[in-house]
Amino acid sequence: MGFYPISYSINYLDMSKVIDIKSQEYPRLLKEIKNSPKQLYYKGDWDTEIFKNCLAVVGSRRMTTYGKHVAERLITKIAAAGITIVSGFMYGIDAVSHRAALTAKGRTIAVMPCGINIIHPAYQEKLYNDILDNNGLIISEFKGDFPPDIWTYPKRNRIVAGLSKAALIIEAGVKSGSLITANYAKEYKRKVFAVPGPITSSNSAGIIQLLKDRALIVSRAGDVLEHYDLKSIDSVANRNSFNLGELEKKILLQLKQEPLEIDVLARIFEVSASKIGTTLSLMQLQGIISKKGNKYYDC
Repeated sequence: MGFYPISYSINYLDMSKVIDIKSQEYPRLLKEIKNSPKQLYYKGDWDTEIFKNCLAVVGSRRMTTYGKHVAERLITKIAAAGITIVSGFMYGIDAVSHRAALTAKGRTIAVMPCGINIIHPAYQEKLYNDILDNNGLIISEFKGDFPPDIWTYPKRNRIVAGLSKAALIIEAGVKSGSLITANYAKEYKRKVFAVPGPITSSNSAGIIQLLKDRALIVSRAGDVLEHYDLKSIDSVANRNSFNLGELEKKILLQLKQEPLEIDVLARIFEVSASKIGTTLSLMQLQGIISKKGNKYYDC
């Protein structure tokens, strides 16, 4: 794993607190791992319920458009079902996962590779504050203004894995920090889930390695939720409650195969672009499909 000398900022308003490993409020799963942190410094309202069902979500810092879409699609549903999303706050899949959990009105924990007063990377200050403002936690085994270094990232990764019942990997190179987290999860006897990607992408090389090592394939949120004995409560799981017309059903089936633009859908179904546009807008309002750029996606 390479070290990325990213800038960071210091939050001089020190509102951090500390939980000792001897405390009854110390996370049970984390206490079970080898070399558990003796203390956890944190910001936010400590609530032991947040640790009940945690999922580690990590992936490439250099995520692709595919990786971003997959992370948003899966994590929104997983977090909405009551799973706490744990990640490392870095740019890329980490940040998207934290944000997706917040979008779903879920809870998320950011584990920092630096002192608890440092916002790293600095430009994610809004995300840092949004996590705290939405009943989330910022935690670290490092106190105060301790700076990030090449060795603090893998130490952080063991906490991400240690807090969680399972780990979900979305895009990873062959020497990525995501694989370090996955290896910690395997060492701690936690389930490892991996999202398959294009075999031509360097971001799929680590995923292929995990799948060869018997990681579980994830193609939908339910693959993960079943491990937690939970069901998705999102609108997609309740599609039967919508009275879909024939055109809507055809569009939905088409978008399940691949995302498409209005003009393409109009040609496929031989109807006007305006009619397709109106139908798509209504389907969006119902939460059945989503739009990214000019293309529409099955949720």
